[in-house]
This record gives sequence, C-alpha cells and structure tokens, in this order.
Amino acid sequence: MAPEPAEEEIDAVVRAVAPKPVNVVMGLSGPSFSLEVLASLGVKRVSLGSSLARAAYGAFLEAAREIKQKGTFDFARTAVSYAEINAMFKP
Repeated sequence: MAPEPAEEEIDAVVRAVAPKPVNVVMGLSGPSFSLEVLASLGVKRVSLGSSLARAAYGAFLEAAREIKQKGTFDFARTAVSYAEINAMFKP
C-alpha cells in the first residue's frame, strides 16, 4: 500500500534534515499516526500539545452534560479509580 501524502511529507522532512531529529505534533485535527508508524518514518519525538488536557476537559464536559441533561451519573462507571491515581504517585 502506498503511503498517505502526510506520511510522504514526514518522510521527506526526516530525510532532508537527517541526522537531526524530527518532532511531530499529534492529537490535533488531521492525520493521526501510531507511534509505530511515526517511528518507521524516522520520527524521533512526538509532542502532544494540549491534546491530553483537551481529552480530560472533554470527559469532564460529557459528565457535566449527562448530569444536566439526564440527571444521571453513569459517567462514573468509566472514571479512573482513586487507587489507580494514587498508584501513579508512589515511588
């Protein structure tokens, strides 16, 4: 299968600046590639910008909309547990 135009563009940039590392920003609108694909293209760093924060705010807004529109709290079923959060902060 031929690479998508964006893949070809990334590949061209990687080759043009080699051996300098190339950074790609993911999590924005437009093409989305896996880490595996980006690594195969020679990308050395992937930035996320505000995408993780926007994902968190999105989940927050969906939960708030559910409460306001339906009066239910089903969103809590998929919420991360306190135990998992606390485990992240243990040495």
